[in-house]
Amino acid sequence: MLSLTSAPLSLAPTAVMGRASAPKMSFADEFTFDSKPWSSSEIKDKAGLEALAKKLNPTVGLWDPLGIAETSPETIGWFRHAEIKHGRVAMAAFVGYCVRACRSRTRAPPAHHRLPTPPRPPRLPRPSLTPASHPVAESNGIHFPWNIQGWQGTPVVSFADIAAAGGPADQWDALSTPAKLQILGVIGFLEMWSETSVVLKADGQEHYVRGGKPGYFPKLSRSDEMAFPHPVPLNLWDPFGFTSKMTPERKEKALLAEVNNGRLAMIGIFGMISASKGLQVPGLDTVGIKPYAGEVMAPFAAGDASLPFVSGMLEKIGTYGY
Repeated sequence: MLSLTSAPLSLAPTAVMGRASAPKMSFADEFTFDSKPWSSSEIKDKAGLEALAKKLNPTVGLWDPLGIAETSPETIGWFRHAEIKHGRVAMAAFVGYCVRACRSRTRAPPAHHRLPTPPRPPRLPRPSLTPASHPVAESNGIHFPWNIQGWQGTPVVSFADIAAAGGPADQWDALSTPAKLQILGVIGFLEMWSETSVVLKADGQEHYVRGGKPGYFPKLSRSDEMAFPHPVPLNLWDPFGFTSKMTPERKEKALLAEVNNGRLAMIGIFGMISASKGLQVPGLDTVGIKPYAGEVMAPFAAGDASLPFVSGMLEKIGTYGY
């Protein structure tokens, strides 16, 4: 009976009620691609990039073949952060490559340095390290003096064994699968930590696409609500607090030098990798870079075939015509 009497009412015009409508909540209200107000002094347009380029290299100035300067402030902030971050990684990689690969001499490796040659894909044979006369890159004798594994029944492998495997790429291949996963896991955590807005705000910063400082890395050693177990109470960036004693002018000059050095290091590390693959790189052909027979862009080798998808990845190496 109630349904019969209420049905006609549904067809009648509804009166305007004084009560406010309930707010609509949706994911789209929280996530948007629309630009937000840029309330920061960080570079946000072409004029800012031109001024920065003149400080970095007055001769070249702004060279922008991708047209990044014509995009949004968020995009400019993203590319500036990416350049600084990759420049830092490249500087560490360049120095590490010089230490690990720029010296080779012909001699037989010591018995405790000899590693069995791990299996490689058919198209990428790996040269043996055991012949009596073989160019062995010894990492200039620089390595940790202890074992990388050898407890709880695992095979004993020292850092000297890894150093004797060859160049840096061969040394990566010589690492065990758990060691590689640990390294990649730490890198993933650092990436996640540096992108977390809550952590940045706790440091008084903003995300770099919201007007924050490009290149800023949040503190790891902390005592606030974002603290976590950290056995070594040091930060990734400036662990000894050297930059905290610099004046703003000195910091600005140091950042310009860092960007320039990072750009050169990115070119340098790719030059060394290219030379290790047999390409002609002027200036690097006579420094003794150990050749690498593997695939430099493959994070895993045949020894990691127990991981998902690795076997399928290795089957594709060498089949794309380059």
